[in-house]
Amino acid sequence: MNLFERASGAASAETLFSDQTLIAAMVRFESELALAQAQLNLIPADAAGAIHQACNAFTGNPAAMAEAATLAGTLAVPLVAALRAQVATINPDAARWLHHGSTSQDVLDTALVLCTRAALEALDDEIGSALQHAAALARQHRATPMLARTLLQAAGITTFGYKAALWHHALQRHRSRLQTAARDGLCVSLGGALGNLAAYGESGEALRQTLAERLRLRDPGHCWHTHRQDWLALASEAALLCATLSKIAGDIALLAQTEVAEVREAHVEGRGASSAMPHKRNPVLTLQVLSLTQGAPQRFATLLAAQGQEHERALGGWQSEQAHWPGLFRTAVAATRTLSALLASVEVDTGRCAANIAALQGVTFAEAVAESLSGALGKPAAQSLVAELCQRALREGTPLRDLLSERLSTEPRWTADLGALFNVERAAGASSRQVTMLLGKPH
Repeated sequence: MNLFERASGAASAETLFSDQTLIAAMVRFESELALAQAQLNLIPADAAGAIHQACNAFTGNPAAMAEAATLAGTLAVPLVAALRAQVATINPDAARWLHHGSTSQDVLDTALVLCTRAALEALDDEIGSALQHAAALARQHRATPMLARTLLQAAGITTFGYKAALWHHALQRHRSRLQTAARDGLCVSLGGALGNLAAYGESGEALRQTLAERLRLRDPGHCWHTHRQDWLALASEAALLCATLSKIAGDIALLAQTEVAEVREAHVEGRGASSAMPHKRNPVLTLQVLSLTQGAPQRFATLLAAQGQEHERALGGWQSEQAHWPGLFRTAVAATRTLSALLASVEVDTGRCAANIAALQGVTFAEAVAESLSGALGKPAAQSLVAELCQRALREGTPLRDLLSERLSTEPRWTADLGALFNVERAAGASSRQVTMLLGKPH
């Protein structure tokens, strides 16, 4: 992870797939594999004990392992060699039983699964925190009127609470989908050289199940060396979450623009200071979420492109997956953590929300007005009349209500309850009601 990545906030998730974390996960696989094999009488118990002891004491040298892997083509070879040497110092006869019947993909896949499980636990916590803050905003501003925008243009009246409730609902769905994908995708990998467990004879299936139980992972019931649908589905859910994080931060960014100014990040001394313009307070948390999530689509696209894996062991695709997998989950965790802080920080300027509604001279009520007049005029004529009046209202700076009142005075057969039609709270009522529904909706 480089300096710019750390500055964007990614450093908060760096340890999830750090060199030492990955090595520890690989070592744990080798230790639990030996213990599971001894449990099924596939290797001597004293050999498993020595392997377990050596694994507990092993630290490893990431730089040396990486250099050796450039020659071997896999990190598993230097790892097993270093571990075997350590086992031999405890029990020379036990060294030959290390990694018995397994293959490099078993240890590396399972290690990534173990690290990903920890990342998902952290991610679930961060989503939970973001949900609390989104729900608090939704409840606090359940009835706070604001402009709704479609195609970036003012379209009608909604409430900030409804917008926040939709954020909450989306995050809750992502949480549920990630939990489901984790149940399917967090599987032990054990197939041996050809994926058929040949080295274990008739005990292979039992060994995979025992190892899965020891590692608290799911036994997939088959080898997944080059059929990785459930694993990739987990990555897709992380990428989709990043898309939603970007959408929420994007909403906040647009609402925080000077010309809109309906929300802002709470002031924290030193945060968002400009190097040249003392008057500015830049939305740093918003910036960080957007920056962190920017690369998620490309990361997932790379993982997806790597899935055309050849025969029983991929040439290049699997190796590419290993290199890009950690970045996607680090991004998801760091971005969700930052979004949670952003949602906790958001301040809503209710006065500015009201002023922005008023500045449009009531044209945001045009749909309701046209619907009200359609009984007397017919829908096409009513829409045409209201469109004409809206153009005048914006061009002349005259409230649509006044123009409509003037027109109604010349047409006695046209009637409309102007007080109800131009009531902001009434217009916001539909969105307000949706907040209660969304916050209580099962997922």
